Amino acid sequence: MEFFRLKKDIPFMSYARTTTVISAVTFALAVFFLITRGLNFSVEFTGGTVMELHYPTAVDAGKVQASLAKAGYTDSSVQNFGTSADILVRLPLKEGVSSAQLSEAVLPILHADAPDAEMRRVEFIGPQVGHELVSDGALALLLVCVGIMIYLAVRFEWRFAVAAIIANMHDVVIILGFFAFFRWEFSLTVLAAVLSVLGYSVNESVVVFDRIRENFRKFKKAGVAEIINNAITATMSRTIITHGCTQLVVTSMLFFGGETLHNFALALTIGILFGIYSSVLVSSPIVLWLGATRAHFVKPEGPTPEV
Repeated sequence: MEFFRLKKDIPFMSYARTTTVISAVTFALAVFFLITRGLNFSVEFTGGTVMELHYPTAVDAGKVQASLAKAGYTDSSVQNFGTSADILVRLPLKEGVSSAQLSEAVLPILHADAPDAEMRRVEFIGPQVGHELVSDGALALLLVCVGIMIYLAVRFEWRFAVAAIIANMHDVVIILGFFAFFRWEFSLTVLAAVLSVLGYSVNESVVVFDRIRENFRKFKKAGVAEIINNAITATMSRTIITHGCTQLVVTSMLFFGGETLHNFALALTIGILFGIYSSVLVSSPIVLWLGATRAHFVKPEGPTPEV
């Protein structure tokens, strides 16, 4: 299925230097914000108290958070959980205050606005658990990258594996840079989105790389840049259909999924947009500059045996 088919190839590789400079600047800014601002880790990573409350009617999480901030809990996080009548309150660790004491202090504040609010559960997440989540999350990212690199090296060629990993890390670092710059909360759901973007981005790269490999065998007189341009142009319709349909679902989660899914959908949106960009204008130029040629995919024809 195709929405359109272009008769003339778009010369993407002629803009490779410009797009690479843009990517390098964006990547450097993301790293700068990660170093200077850092990620705003949620309670799952830093440790703290999590309280789940049920209200008889729909509740506005923003008003609940405003009430807590007025009472001195300015660093609290409140979001709807499951339904519009359930909320999740996250509070960071406080020295000398246990989880039970903290919940007992917060509950009267919430009852002042809604006496019928019911406490469903209270959980305490220790700092050790948070540190383990950070290390395990970093390890998961590393293992995914290594697995992707091995897969692409086996399926294609090492130059394609290097190009795909650089493009994927480009996407991940930029997502993290956005969260560091805007101080959006980085939770377990956001980590799941980052891991999803890794797989999603490499899928787009594989489609382009597969078409490049086919073109090396099909067009014997074309140059490498022309082959890459043709591969990207030929897959544009498929890219628009795939990413457009995916973004429709993600957009619905972004606007209608509530606070629980908001940052998850936000990370996916950034990842999808930059995933398209990196697959076309980051990984493909790297393949070109690393010296991929037809000889890497097509075996030279030997002399014709004599009868």
